[in-house]
Amino acid sequence: MKVKQSRRSSIPPAVAVRAAAVAAAALTVAAGLGVRAVGDGAAAKYAGDALYTVLIHTLVVLLLPRVRPLAAAGGALAVSWAVELAQLTDLPAELSRRSTVARLVLGSTFNAPDLLWYAVGAALAWALHTGLASRRSPAPL
Repeated sequence: MKVKQSRRSSIPPAVAVRAAAVAAAALTVAAGLGVRAVGDGAAAKYAGDALYTVLIHTLVVLLLPRVRPLAAAGGALAVSWAVELAQLTDLPAELSRRSTVARLVLGSTFNAPDLLWYAVGAALAWALHTGLASRRSPAPL
């Protein structure tokens, strides 16, 4: 009996993962801008915090396409928390006064609830990444 072979893509896996990460980053930025455009107040702010960590997760995957979902989510959460905790110093506020990019990336004011919402974003990114990774893996024989 002949076993039907599936057609494998000629695109190297790392290239496919990076392309998906670029698309995910673009969608995440669009979602963040959309949330800010249609929402206001705490809901929009905290959704933006979660999406900030999702974006960092996609950038980790872009740089390290073979990274495991938990490692990427943990790295994204660590970066998000480090940026937030840095706001306890005057450095991010000073840089934010000088640069719009620094204000967007670093923020300026510490807000403890942001730490929770970064964890929510990391969990969301982990779940999506895990789901996508399981679809890419070949089924066991």
